[in-house]
Amino acid sequence: MEVKNNILTEESFIELYSSVGWEPPCREQIHIALRNSLATFTALENGKAVGMVRLIGDGGMSFYIKDFAVHPDYQAKGAGKMLLNALEQFIRDSIEPGWAVSLELISTKEALPFYRKMGFEERPCEWDGPGMMKMLR
Repeated sequence: MEVKNNILTEESFIELYSSVGWEPPCREQIHIALRNSLATFTALENGKAVGMVRLIGDGGMSFYIKDFAVHPDYQAKGAGKMLLNALEQFIRDSIEPGWAVSLELISTKEALPFYRKMGFEERPCEWDGPGMMKMLR
């Protein structure tokens, strides 16, 4: 298995998004989202996309993990860890020495153990308020 940057296609996005039970947005939204991402990361097994994650943010202080999906057949087999490690390395390579930046996400309940294992803290935490979101339609 390998991870490649910035090769995620609309078709692979739809396949992976759907594979985990999410209803994918329309192609135009996906096209715009991919075009405006800081980076995308795709896990490949024998040339087939088996996992993906997008990185969005300002490139200086805040980064956000979006659309992190691993096909159920490849979950708990290292694909997610490889994707997250590639994403974190991309950030480290992109920022200036000595900078501290935030890497944030909203987790599904099922993915909490994975993110805890990868060093993420749950929100709310002792020193800050809860992560929040609002969907607009």
